[in-house]
This record gives sequence, structure tokens and C-alpha cells, in this order.
Amino acid sequence: MAPEPIVRLVAAFPHPLDTAVAAARTCTSPAGAVVPAAVAAAAAVAGEAGDAARERRDALARSLYVAGHHTTFQHAHFLFAIEGVSRQFVWSFLHAHPFANSEQVSQRYVQVAPDAVFVPEMGGPAEAAFAATVAAQHEAYRRLVDLLSPVAESELLARFPNWRRHPKRLARQTERKAQEVARAVLPVATHTSLLHTVSCLTLFRYRRLCRQLDAPAETMAVVEAMTAAALAHDPDLAAVLEDPIPLEATPEHALLAEFHGGSAQPAAFREEFDRDLGALTSKLVGGGRDNVATVARAVRAVLGLPAARLADEEAVRLALDPGVNRLLGEDLNLSTLSKLGRCLHHAHYTFARKLSHAADSQDQRHRMTPAARPLLAAVVDEQPDVVVPRLVTHAGGEALAAFDAAVARAWDGAAAVRRLGGSAEAALYLLPNALAVRAVESSDLLNLHHKHRMRLCYNAQEEIWQACLDEALQIRAAEPAIGRWLLPPCAVRQRAGRKPFCPEGDRFCGIAVWRLEPREYRRII
Repeated sequence: MAPEPIVRLVAAFPHPLDTAVAAARTCTSPAGAVVPAAVAAAAAVAGEAGDAARERRDALARSLYVAGHHTTFQHAHFLFAIEGVSRQFVWSFLHAHPFANSEQVSQRYVQVAPDAVFVPEMGGPAEAAFAATVAAQHEAYRRLVDLLSPVAESELLARFPNWRRHPKRLARQTERKAQEVARAVLPVATHTSLLHTVSCLTLFRYRRLCRQLDAPAETMAVVEAMTAAALAHDPDLAAVLEDPIPLEATPEHALLAEFHGGSAQPAAFREEFDRDLGALTSKLVGGGRDNVATVARAVRAVLGLPAARLADEEAVRLALDPGVNRLLGEDLNLSTLSKLGRCLHHAHYTFARKLSHAADSQDQRHRMTPAARPLLAAVVDEQPDVVVPRLVTHAGGEALAAFDAAVARAWDGAAAVRRLGGSAEAALYLLPNALAVRAVESSDLLNLHHKHRMRLCYNAQEEIWQACLDEALQIRAAEPAIGRWLLPPCAVRQRAGRKPFCPEGDRFCGIAVWRLEPREYRRII
């Protein structure tokens, strides 16, 4: 059995509960802001006065909590160092919501050790089958790194022929690209480590809903460790902390049992989704009505102009053209602080998208473009279902055969775990990073613009780059007044007059993308 996840509280507000109470009292304080230290000092007094102060504090905290005045609990934050958790857990829980911040070890740039894997509770033959499958997946990973390296090197040299004169750099970048693609066969049980910051309110939410699919046991273990660390820091938080909702009482658990009868039957769903998606990675399936007119109306409201003075297309240009709205060329994303930028909140788009588990995990970092992601228990069956990396397809031959064999081995191993007494939850951990994740994602234009500015860069993860390009081209076709301004960072900076046009420094992709039209963009290593 692998070691338990390690959760350490490395930084926190001194008195989280006192901070929430101080925030609430500030709202009705004739003397101005109430500081947490004053609340803490009153509660620390010995004798009856201190007892009474603590009772008033705790009663106010509970009443705030029950009444839903939860902004008071958002002031205090906790920074956790979390190690030895699975990427499945992070995808399923930690990064599946917008109210947190993480930085985690990258599989794209760090070679994965064969023992760096989360092992769910099983025992006996099921655990042996799990271990054998993981060993096979890591062997395939190492073999794919070797098989893909010549192709990766060839593509790099096509872009950077002068790298022949820098063999160390070429070797390092080749290894990174081969590792990035080969990780597709690693199990989603693979360990990760991260720094994770949440507010007191988010921690309360974690505790209340930590027993949920697809990784309830691991989720509960990690959240309980986070909660214990927070309570050790401030025992007074117990005054408002609720117990977890039982797994059986969550709506997803009940609906899974109702519609799938304990076993997933997803073939029809997959076929329907993929047929509608066609050759796209991301398809525009919905959005707000009259997005151009809506944004234009908002711009006119900011500038105090009638439609006769400012036509729709010109109003949209004022908000989205970096040559006019030069805030778009700033290093920081300042749009939410700009009156003109906030006009973009009013246009909305919805996409159906299909990414690998690894790519979708990275896509989650865009917290303001939320997606409805699947219950894996509802969409996985005995049929392998993956996104094949482009470099593997390009390499073909041995590399493609090794990838296909590794995928089949993962599904066979998951079936063996279930057959030998392991749970369906445990078997899911053996699925590879290449697992296809079909989701529905929505965004307002402000946050979609920011995402495209980041991910239309050729240095972005390839699947996410392709999805964003699909989206930008479809919006350009449907609403050219808006779509023409969905551009990569270098093109935005060029139009805003910022130099250098590429913000990536020595990570420059080698291509003057700012000179290209979006239809001229191509896949690049």
C-alpha cells in the first residue's frame, strides 16, 4: 500500500473565525473597521467577561453561517502543501471549481517515477492486478519516450534549425516534448504535489461535500487532513463546521444508480456526442442572443452615447481592438477592473468539447470558463476510449503500436481489478491520461478572450490550443465583429503597440504568428 497523502498547512490567517466575526461587526460599526485582533483580545480575557465574549462571537459566527452571509468567511485563507495525491483526485475535486488557486508539479516537464502512484484501498489479488497494470503503464511510458524522441527532435529542428549548434538545449527540449506526449499512457492514479490556497469558506464547502464521485475515499482523506490542520491552527472553527454529506445522499450517486443500474452504459452517449462534434475538438453549440448588439449596448452605456452616435460594430471594436483598448495589451489581465472591459461580460458562448484527461486537467486552470465534466463512473465501460496524441499518430509504426497496447492494457487491468474484488472506484485510477473527457463548457466573452489570448499561443498544450482555435474560428464565422479580435498574445500585443510582440522570451515559438490570419494557424510541436 502506498503512503498516505501528506497535507501540511504552511500559511494561514492568524485567527480565521475572529476575522469572519470582525468583518461582520464592521458592517454595523459606528467607529469604523473592526480588526480581528480586537475580537481575539476580547475572547482571550480570563473569567466571565472572556466567556461571554466567546459565546457572543460563536453565536454570531453560527448565525452568519446559517443565514448564508458567507462573504465574511472569505477573508481568511489557508495555504496547503499537498503531496502524494492522484491526478484523478485533483481533476475530480480540487480543480473542478473556481474558488481556489494551485500550482502543481508538471508532467510535461518532470519525468514521472514508477512508484509515484496513488494506490486505493483494495488488498489481495485486486491490489496485485492494480500494481501489475501500473508497472506495465510505466514501462510503456518509458518506451514511448524513447520511440517519440526522434520525431520530436525532427519537428523541433524544422522550427529551430540553429539548435543543431546547441545540442544540450535540443536534447532537453526533445526529452520534454517526448515526456509530455508519452504521459498519455500513465494512469490517472499518478501522484502530483501542489500548493493549494483556499478561503475559509471554500474549506467549509470541501468538508461538506468531500464524499462525492469519482474519488470519494481519497477526497475524504485529503479534505479531512486539511480540516484537521485548519482546526489545529484555530480550534474555534469547530463552532461552524458541518459534517460531510453521505455519498449516498449526493444527487449524482442517486442518479447514477437510477439511470445506469450500477454499471455504466455510455456507448450511445459517446456516439451521439462525437457525431455532433464531427472533426472539431470544440464546437460552438450555444450562446447569448445578439452578442454583438448586447456588447454594443453595454459600451454605449459606459460612454453615454445613443445608437445614432455609435453603431454596434464600432462599439464592439472600441472594447476589443487592442489598438483602441490598450489595456488588452497589458501583462496583467485588467479587464475586470475596466469599465470598458466589463462590457465583455454580457456576451456568452457554450461549447461541446472533447479533450484527453491530461489536457482537460490543464484546461481546468481557466477557472472562469466553467465546464460540466462527466462522472467517469457513468461514461467508462469495457471499450477503450482515448484521445490519441498527434505526435503518436505522426510517428506511427512502433510508437502507435506501443500506445495502443498500453491503452488496451489499462482497460484490461481495470477489468481485472473489478473481477478480483476491487471497487469500480479503484479501477478508475488505472485509466490513462489519454482517456477521452467529453464536456460542455461556457464562458462570457471577457474570460473567453483572456483564455484565447493565453492558449492560442503555439506554446500552449496542443489539444487546448486546437480547441481554442476551433472556437475562435467559429465565433469569427458567426459574429465577425467579435471573432476577429480573438487572437494569440503576440497578435494582441502587436496591435496594442507592446514590444516585444512575443511575451515568452527565450520560449518564443519561432514563428511570427502576429503576421498570420487565424485560418493560417497550424498545428506545431
